Amino acid sequence: MKKLIQLALALFITNIAFAQEKPIKVVFDVTSGNTDVHKSAARHLRLMSETYPDSEFELVVYSSAYTMVDNKSSAAGETLREIVKNKNVSIVVCQNTMKRNDKSKEDLIPGVTTVPDGIFEIVSKQQLGWGYIKEGK
Repeated sequence: MKKLIQLALALFITNIAFAQEKPIKVVFDVTSGNTDVHKSAARHLRLMSETYPDSEFELVVYSSAYTMVDNKSSAAGETLREIVKNKNVSIVVCQNTMKRNDKSKEDLIPGVTTVPDGIFEIVSKQQLGWGYIKEGK
């Protein structure tokens, strides 16, 4: 029995090691207006993109989270300005959200782009096999 447990543990560790070598694709979903959530999501995105440079990451911002990507008021702006430069990171904001907040592309952190609809963007990524992370409290 002990050898069976050791074998199972060895296989589990091997699978984890292999999985970490294979590139992944992850979409992060941010809807909260809470600045602590914004900072946490930016930190997660930065750490993941640096740890797994061959993987792809997208942060989708919509609803009450708009201020996360606002060039003048973002609590996570410093981090986002740096990581949006990484070739494996994209940060997008919902155009419907921008319209509701009476904002334009010029109001965004440089490098942040727009998508027509945040929810549709996330669902589309999931249909392509992307992993999904909901950021929030």
